[in-house]
Amino acid sequence: MRLASYNVENLFDRAKAMNLDSWEDGKPVLEQFAALNALLGELTYTEAIKTKMAALMIELGLERSDTGPFVILRRNRGGLVRRPRGGGIEIVADSRLDWVGSLELRDEPINEHAMHNTARVLIDVGADIFGVVEAESRPVLAAFNREIVAAMGGSPFAHVMVIDGNDERGIDVGLMTREGFPIGPMRSHVDDRAANGEQIFSRDCPEFSVTTPDGNQLVVMVNHLKSKGYGGRAASNAKRRLQAERVRAIYEDVLAGGTEYVAVIGDLNDTPESEPLKPLLDSNLKDAFTHPAFDDGGYPGTYGLCNAGDKIDYLLLSPALYARVEGGGVFRSGMWPGSRPKRWDVYEELKRKEDAGSDHAAVWVDLDI
Repeated sequence: MRLASYNVENLFDRAKAMNLDSWEDGKPVLEQFAALNALLGELTYTEAIKTKMAALMIELGLERSDTGPFVILRRNRGGLVRRPRGGGIEIVADSRLDWVGSLELRDEPINEHAMHNTARVLIDVGADIFGVVEAESRPVLAAFNREIVAAMGGSPFAHVMVIDGNDERGIDVGLMTREGFPIGPMRSHVDDRAANGEQIFSRDCPEFSVTTPDGNQLVVMVNHLKSKGYGGRAASNAKRRLQAERVRAIYEDVLAGGTEYVAVIGDLNDTPESEPLKPLLDSNLKDAFTHPAFDDGGYPGTYGLCNAGDKIDYLLLSPALYARVEGGGVFRSGMWPGSRPKRWDVYEELKRKEDAGSDHAAVWVDLDI
């Protein structure tokens, strides 16, 4: 059987702030969005909070309308803001209880060529069990599987599952499996919290139990850890380390429960030698990339131009599962190959960087279970 992981970077729609030319362009918008959302959630709006909210709304382009270039303020009931004719914004609510509504990121459609190339990767990797990172939701992933994968000549996966996570941007983690690999019991960790009450996972660390045609039980834990590009470096590293520690604890609990075959897969947003990932990578989990039968295609990374510092996607296997590895590799045909020089062959429809199915390669491993 083949196990794979792929960061699809959304399937139909993506937040406009995340779809700009570079991560740095969208970063201020995402940080302002998060800050304003946190303030809107306060039970009591002090004068200091109101001042900060008004300033953030203006920065987000909401001074004249509830619809800004990157966000929408939805007000279903009650009063929140007043917009004087002379300009500016006044917060008229004194509490979160005074109004009903939400602040949301605006989406825009994914490039059609990019959508097709994402589907091609899902088809051509040929996985029986496919971990998916940055899918908008289960209905979206199911529709993409049913409509786009089929339209591109592929056979849709039999089972599709996503548990909604903690990220408001619509970037969840999920699993798709073929006929004969049913998804059984599942366990979410969206509510796992640190000692200080902080929510641990930016998305989730779901445990998916899958039965193989031979009757073996495999637990797949799909992850998308805290990125380096959003928030301060020290805080991002600390968050990612906290997540790595918790993933290890969950993994060890699964092993202790009697499951031999466990895989921790996904986008961990850091390199193998990084300090934040140390708690997880110092466990008995083994990286499929280190197996003698694994072929990295001549490049050590999985993201961007696939240099050594771009190795952020993983297939971490329990010792019993690692012993069953028969082969593995990195599939890059759907990602931009660079131009000076072109590093790998790509799909015919991938003419521009914007046409890439993802900035990430898909990674896969063949297992005899």
